[in-house]
Amino acid sequence: MKRLTASFRLLTSTFAMSLAMVPAWAQSAPAPALNLELNAARPSDKGCRLTFVVNNALGADLSKAAFEIALFNEAGIVDRLTVLDFKDLPAGKTKVTRFDLAGADCGKLSRVLINSATECAGTGVEPAACMRGLKTSTRIAIAFGV
Repeated sequence: MKRLTASFRLLTSTFAMSLAMVPAWAQSAPAPALNLELNAARPSDKGCRLTFVVNNALGADLSKAAFEIALFNEAGIVDRLTVLDFKDLPAGKTKVTRFDLAGADCGKLSRVLINSATECAGTGVEPAACMRGLKTSTRIAIAFGV
């Protein structure tokens, strides 16, 4: 009977230790992402200059990444649709890009919406990867998202 109790204790403690290790092996690598942050909006000679910080964590180089965006005015009405071409985005690299939006008034922009990825190309990258992995954030008062 003592042997059976000792075996049961050993089995129980082994099981408990294996459960304690579950988080270590159950945690998976972070999901591939294309992190796009609206960092600044400042008046420029042409209109409004939007500054973005983008980090390609998709796990593959992008030779081309472009997005159709919608700009909303202070009343929530779509002011215009335009395409922003981020060009090449190497894997694991953070890049700062600026776009001058002719005739746009930064003070009247309330929201920037990403409508779609018009281009998403790279070796081993499927066209839908840019939108599927897109994570948006903003550091300014203008709402930004999908």
